[in-house]
Amino acid sequence: MSPETSQNDRPLTETGRSRLQRRTVLVLVFAQVVGSVGMGAMLAVGALIALDLSGSDAWSGMATTMITLGAAVFALPLASLASRSGRRPGLALGWFFGALGGTVVIAAALAESFPLFLLGMLLVGAGTATNLQARHAAADLATERTRGRDLSLVVWATTAGSVVGPNLVGPTGGLAARLGLPDLLGPVLLTTAGFLGGAVLIAVLLRPDPLLTATAEAARAERERGREPEGRVGLADALRAIGRTPAALLAVVGVVASHTVMVAIMTMTPVHLSHHGAALTVIGLTISLHIAGMYGLSPLVGWLADRVGRVPTLIVGQVLLLVAAAVSGTAGHHALQVTVGLVLLGLGWSFGLVSASTLLAESLPAGVRPRAQGVGDLAMNLGAASAAGVSGMVLATVGFGGLSLFAALFTVPVFALALRTRANTS
Repeated sequence: MSPETSQNDRPLTETGRSRLQRRTVLVLVFAQVVGSVGMGAMLAVGALIALDLSGSDAWSGMATTMITLGAAVFALPLASLASRSGRRPGLALGWFFGALGGTVVIAAALAESFPLFLLGMLLVGAGTATNLQARHAAADLATERTRGRDLSLVVWATTAGSVVGPNLVGPTGGLAARLGLPDLLGPVLLTTAGFLGGAVLIAVLLRPDPLLTATAEAARAERERGREPEGRVGLADALRAIGRTPAALLAVVGVVASHTVMVAIMTMTPVHLSHHGAALTVIGLTISLHIAGMYGLSPLVGWLADRVGRVPTLIVGQVLLLVAAAVSGTAGHHALQVTVGLVLLGLGWSFGLVSASTLLAESLPAGVRPRAQGVGDLAMNLGAASAAGVSGMVLATVGFGGLSLFAALFTVPVFALALRTRANTS
């Protein structure tokens, strides 16, 4: 029997649970900082590398498409691995595949192979999936009073790496040049190193595993009540649980809508700015400020979700997304207005993701929660991948304003479900 299993067999006192939760959040925060350091930079240059390799604006959106599709592809396998073996192996393996993807992207750029580039970006999506799933690990041992705060702290931790990353486009480009590589591969080197560092931190430090500990505690509580704990659930069980629980369904739709709107607009922003003559440093700064909006205020968002409620916070997020689409969509060639719109877009995403993820974590029992969270992450990334996939064509057809309007339509189901949920609970 491993030390970790032995730890899970011992009942946790309230003090012990609180101490373990603080340690878990701290480890996740460190891993997020390291693992996300290159992700913002990759977002800033991915579309530009795709444009160079494909020679087409319509295909340039495939960079973000493949990242989000990769996040969708890896979401359920990583969640299933977590359900069987705990958060630690799932998160560490996801970061590792992300690092492998960065290596493939570098090889593709050197070989001038667009298909190989797409494969690399698909693997990079595993890093994105891991970045997203880390927030669920923060909720495993959290109490209802602090669940939103703890989850949001892990989301916030991405700020340091992701905001710094796009501003390293220039310096890492110089490093790449000294290594005999194209300038745009500098951020890819940074992404690869960050993912590998995140994998090592999780593998070494995330002990005891928060999900295994929480599951053991829930099973022990069931036995004390004279009931046998539920066995391991499958995908179909998770889908049924979401469908029959209005709050869980709203949470899944809310996180899908928030992520889809954000990705659809953000994907084509570098291309839109480039078409209007913006320098690479301006594009990097815009994406950096956008990511600051996504993550920088997430602790405040988590506090609001705990104090005001999950659903009201989710609705505020959808309103912010609508305002962001209006601001960026009417900006034309004004880079400053585009930047303001992108900051609001990131803030709306933060409100949506934190509140909906917290709502999902507390709407379902512990046994079904990991797979349901995997379903939610799969759906949000499939939605975002689909939106990103058509964003280049939409931009080419109706312009950036039309693309922003197209993205804004995804908020409608959230408002409808929120009204229905409120009617059912009133």
